[in-house]
Amino acid sequence: MNKVFSALAVSVDGYIAGRGTAPGSGLGDAGFLFDWYFDGDTPSKSLDGFRLSEPSARVFDALAARVGAIVAGRKTYDDSEEFGGGGPHPTAPLVVLSHRPAPRAEQSARQTLVTTGIKDAIAAAQELAGDKDVALQGGGMVTEALQAGLIDEIVLHQVPVLVGGGRPYFQQLPGHVRLRLLGATPAPGVTHLHFEVVR
Repeated sequence: MNKVFSALAVSVDGYIAGRGTAPGSGLGDAGFLFDWYFDGDTPSKSLDGFRLSEPSARVFDALAARVGAIVAGRKTYDDSEEFGGGGPHPTAPLVVLSHRPAPRAEQSARQTLVTTGIKDAIAAAQELAGDKDVALQGGGMVTEALQAGLIDEIVLHQVPVLVGGGRPYFQQLPGHVRLRLLGATPAPGVTHLHFEVVR
């Protein structure tokens, strides 16, 4: 059975994007949250153009190798300029969760539009993923998945900065969500915190 996880870069105060996000500027004024992808000397084995520190490359490539499909929320999809009709992963198909039409997702061979909610979006991604895992992108959508009890693991690529405002990783939850630390990897410009969701 595949697992469902989310692994996003996040500030110490919990933001995955800063102020002023828009298509083509998905991180708003917090583009530095992605600096660790490019400021090392170890090329990623998974994504061309990424040069990470050695510890970050180990964590990043191990996670990328698990991904069989990705679910993205509509805000992430729009701000990423619809991923150019592809997806954030070089081979994994993308499921777009949206309550509005998304013409490009409806026409793309690598994108699937789901309009009937988080459970159906994750179910579609699990089928596409085969024996690999499903990755979730987007704070609001991750929060919905947590509320529905559908996430197994959360990875925080925590960047040592206070952004002060923007789009949070987690929105309001109806109760506490307990986590168990599976691993912590310090690296230049980022600390990778890997948690299991305790059920």
